[in-house]
Amino acid sequence: MRTLKAARLLAAGAALTALALLSACDSASPHHANEAGSKAPVQPRVDQPRVNVLPGMPPVEDPKDLYSADRPGRLSPVVRDFPSRVYVPNTNSDTVTVIDPETYKAIDTIPVGRQPQHVVPSWDLKTLWVNNDLGNSLTPIDPRTGRAGKAVDVHDPYNLYFTPDGRYAVVMASMDRELVFRDAHTMKTVKALPVSCYGVNHADFSPDGRYFIVSCEFSGEVLKVDTAKMKVIEQEKLPYHGAMPQDVKISPDGKLFYIADMMANGLWILDGDKFTRPRFLYTGKGAHGLYVSRDSREMYVSNRGEGTISVFDFAQNRLTRKWHLPGGGSPDMGGVSADGKVLWLSGRYNSEVYAIDTRTGTELARIRVGSGPHGLAVYPQPGRYSLGHTGIFR
Repeated sequence: MRTLKAARLLAAGAALTALALLSACDSASPHHANEAGSKAPVQPRVDQPRVNVLPGMPPVEDPKDLYSADRPGRLSPVVRDFPSRVYVPNTNSDTVTVIDPETYKAIDTIPVGRQPQHVVPSWDLKTLWVNNDLGNSLTPIDPRTGRAGKAVDVHDPYNLYFTPDGRYAVVMASMDRELVFRDAHTMKTVKALPVSCYGVNHADFSPDGRYFIVSCEFSGEVLKVDTAKMKVIEQEKLPYHGAMPQDVKISPDGKLFYIADMMANGLWILDGDKFTRPRFLYTGKGAHGLYVSRDSREMYVSNRGEGTISVFDFAQNRLTRKWHLPGGGSPDMGGVSADGKVLWLSGRYNSEVYAIDTRTGTELARIRVGSGPHGLAVYPQPGRYSLGHTGIFR
């Protein structure tokens, strides 16, 4: 039987332990790390289950919200001093238009290779890669200065992604029918993975980074690729004749993948783990680009064929609003401003870029650019690292 003194000592020890745990929780919180200006990746809170991630991948900050590092103001120390710009690749003009988002004015035009498709932030956030598809090259842009560097030879770079561990770039070689894994810094080929579908173009990664889902636009298929093994492990034909899948985004809770389809005119909703038959949600004609709001509550869907943007609510699992561009347009690819207040989209067939208020859907500006604007990048954006495309940040 314990004595009263022993019981008091035990109680005091328990209280000290509890205080230590509370202090650890507070120091691991995103707000604490941001205020302190720490350069180390924010660790998961102690009350969150840990995700067994791909070796070398940063830990998942919040398993309940994969986009938790993308909040307004949470700029990495790497990009904090970069000027805010919008980089617009003009596929028919072979240029990149640079826009100042404060003035809504084009301030520079950068000559690049033939048919630039997307402007892609590198995994380490230091470089923007322009994908010169028919030019068979990548043009690096220094986002600190806005200057282009010497192009790197890369065949058929329609789109570009990075594995979550930062080791490899993954080139979506659409016409070559390959996923090409390259060194993320030198762009030297490590492995070229042939695929049996046509038109690989967009992708997103599972919460643990161990696989990614790829859309094949010309054969209406989706792939599931093992990241570490660099191998296609599952393949599925979408249940719509003439399907043409485009952009891919994972839900904040990591349970579902959303795949825009510009011929089915909506979203395929896929369980990536089970890879079973997907559900479908109609959004509008020519559904194309997918962008998550800074609070992770909504996703903006650009309907290129009808000049609208649909707003999808994750919690309600339904569309809540549809914004119509005044006079129409062809909203395509883009991104959300660092503060979350503006959605930037290229007007693919109208040689223009749209700035849209994310609270009201009001068009704030319509800016003339080169011919065939496509995968524009808003930069910098919040996040610890980039998975590629026009800016998928974790």
